[in-house]
Amino acid sequence: MLTVKHLTKAYHRNLANNDITFEAEESAVSIILGPNGAGKSTAIKCIMGLLRYTGEIRVCGYPNKSLEAKAMLGYVPEIPSLYDLLTVGEHLELIARAYRLTGYERRAEELLRRFELKDKENKLSRELSKGMQQKLSVCCALLHQPKVIVFDEPLVGLDPHAIKEIKLIFQELRDEGRTVIISTHIIDSVEDIWDKAVIMSGGTVLKECTRPQVAADGQTLEQVFFSVTENGGEG
Repeated sequence: MLTVKHLTKAYHRNLANNDITFEAEESAVSIILGPNGAGKSTAIKCIMGLLRYTGEIRVCGYPNKSLEAKAMLGYVPEIPSLYDLLTVGEHLELIARAYRLTGYERRAEELLRRFELKDKENKLSRELSKGMQQKLSVCCALLHQPKVIVFDEPLVGLDPHAIKEIKLIFQELRDEGRTVIISTHIIDSVEDIWDKAVIMSGGTVLKECTRPQVAADGQTLEQVFFSVTENGGEG
């Protein structure tokens, strides 16, 4: 489980995140939904401990910057952050060493085959296309089987096969009891996989809703999104 309480992040006088509070539960796909500039990526970077902030963020009960929390977290950034002079295989070896994994080779091979990267295992990351770099980033994030995994715009730049596979992975992670958080501004990309939505705009959370709540109201996620973002949070 991920718990965010009163998260505030300011750049000088600009509030990128203003008193954000929400939870992402186990066995669920939670999406952080909002237009560009809503503060989604800033919140994600705070969750991952990459930015200073005020407030409280806990991962399975541990402060997010603790070693215990970091061991349970996986992260797929919007722009892959890879090492130019490491091969695809060496990236996975680096992750395995960082998390002190043993017997990881079989899982690494399965991930590479699943994302059609096995034949690229000895290629340097700088030789990969942007889509392939994104797929490698997903493989690295999943290798240590995190309990909480955060995806920032994960489907951008992927080919249809990779999109299909990563959507299946979202469902598998949920079925395994893991906490999945997806940040996106593309509603269609998550319409068929979300369980809970946190709708943001202007650095604040305008509304939280679950799939059953939206269905009970006879609405779609898109209708709820535009209702709250165009009416300042009323809807």
